[in-house]
Amino acid sequence: MNAPAGQNVQPGTPLLEVQNLSVGFGGQPVVQGLNLTLRAGEKLALVGESGSGKTVSALSLLKLVPQAEVTGTARLNGRDLLQLSERELRGVRGDEVACIFQEPMTALNPLYTIGNQIAEVLTFKKGLPPREAHQRVLELLVATGIPEPERRANAFPHQLSGGQRQRAMIAMALASEPKLLIADEPTTALDASLRVQMLDLLDALQVRLGMAVLIITHDLHLVKRFAHRIAVMEKGLLVEQGPVADVFARPQHPYTQKLLNSRPQRPADLDRVAAEGAAPMSAQALKVAYPVPLPGLKGWFRKGRFEAVRGIDFSVPAGRTLGVVGESGSGKSTLALAALGLVPLEGTLQVMGQSWAAVQGQKHALRALRQQVQVVFQDPFSSLSPRFSIEQIVGEGLRIHHPQASEMERRDRVLAALKEVGLLGGLTQEQQLAWLQRYPHEFSGGQRQRIAIARALIVEPRMLVLDEPTSALDVTVQKQVIELLLQLQRQRGLSYLLITHDVDVIWAMAHEVMVMREGRVVEAGTTERVLKQPEHPYTQALVGSAAAL
Repeated sequence: MNAPAGQNVQPGTPLLEVQNLSVGFGGQPVVQGLNLTLRAGEKLALVGESGSGKTVSALSLLKLVPQAEVTGTARLNGRDLLQLSERELRGVRGDEVACIFQEPMTALNPLYTIGNQIAEVLTFKKGLPPREAHQRVLELLVATGIPEPERRANAFPHQLSGGQRQRAMIAMALASEPKLLIADEPTTALDASLRVQMLDLLDALQVRLGMAVLIITHDLHLVKRFAHRIAVMEKGLLVEQGPVADVFARPQHPYTQKLLNSRPQRPADLDRVAAEGAAPMSAQALKVAYPVPLPGLKGWFRKGRFEAVRGIDFSVPAGRTLGVVGESGSGKSTLALAALGLVPLEGTLQVMGQSWAAVQGQKHALRALRQQVQVVFQDPFSSLSPRFSIEQIVGEGLRIHHPQASEMERRDRVLAALKEVGLLGGLTQEQQLAWLQRYPHEFSGGQRQRIAIARALIVEPRMLVLDEPTSALDVTVQKQVIELLLQLQRQRGLSYLLITHDVDVIWAMAHEVMVMREGRVVEAGTTERVLKQPEHPYTQALVGSAAAL
């Protein structure tokens, strides 16, 4: 890797100088008086939670934020980007300054192959003819570590894994050999091992090309591994900046201190929680398979078979948490769908002593069983209907499972559920009733996830399936949600099936853990034993990748 984090690069003329940058919308400021300097070959991390203004600040430098009111100066090699015309900026974007966006699945065009999208940059920015552009595409794919570059160049975004899509985004950004790379949360949606790979890749390419990198993130632990300097933003203001080593060793601002202390911690009494009663869920020789097309003429007449889950056994203890960890494609999300009775399966999977297959076609029995197992999804913004008010969203389960309840009874239970998850505190009764009529987009990510938890709890289930419940949240909010889930488990005696790729979340919440790879369980046992003394090489790699961040 490059110079150790926090070690300053050689002084020289600044590549980018941002002075008194302010950004607003409709006269309302969201970023105020931002001052940053970035030198050639330097890696600067712009850090803060959602809403701190870090992404708006970076994208405003290239006028990529519609309807934003931007003032101040942003000099790139002496030219003020904020004074350039749209035509002049088109020559800067993707050429002198390139961007890697947070979610490659939405940033990449689904109608074009990866090769075509990278070649477009080479054709328009570098003027390469098609044959040379194609050869350069293959070179870029090889440089970013994508296997079988010829085949991957002809693939569409949905045909690549998350890590491969992110690598393709990096290849596209580097196609024009920019002087400055803006990387907006480039590793947030990736598994720990892929995050380490992406950071190592960016580091090696940055050294080889001598470019500057402005990385935007809310994860300070990632910054410690990657950046030279750090700038911390809170509510549109720059509250602290300096060399990484200095800020981590001696954080001055309370907000920086809070971010540094936000890594999930395992409660001292977690393993002393007593397990009472029979396991609410157990499975033996569980398999889940999907039909897949076969290549060539064979695919016209029959389908192939892909086994996403391959004959696993597990049991979720009463009042405790079974964590399932693995990289993307390991089968853990398919396991969650099977646990909820949402996909056909082979083998045995029992919930409260009954199997999903046994109650199929029996409306009342199926509904009663679904009441016992509820789910909290990864992204609360997409899992909450934007057309329903909070009262409708949280109370929906009551309308289905307790249709005899009056409107007043439902409202009282909705209010009680929201209070139980830490919402509505300090509000008058009138304010609480007004709060119920608001919609999901009016709340923060942490509030939306609490609403999702309240929706699951209101029907009083015995078990929750938690599918990546914190991966879409800022680190401080993630810690709050984990503490809430642990508190609810103690109070209600809930069992959790926790699906995640985050080893830190497993350590903070799970009593037992299964490690999945390619549909199989490669290692299982108590969390303490598996994470502290991993035996399987794959588990060792997962734990090592998490420790490296």
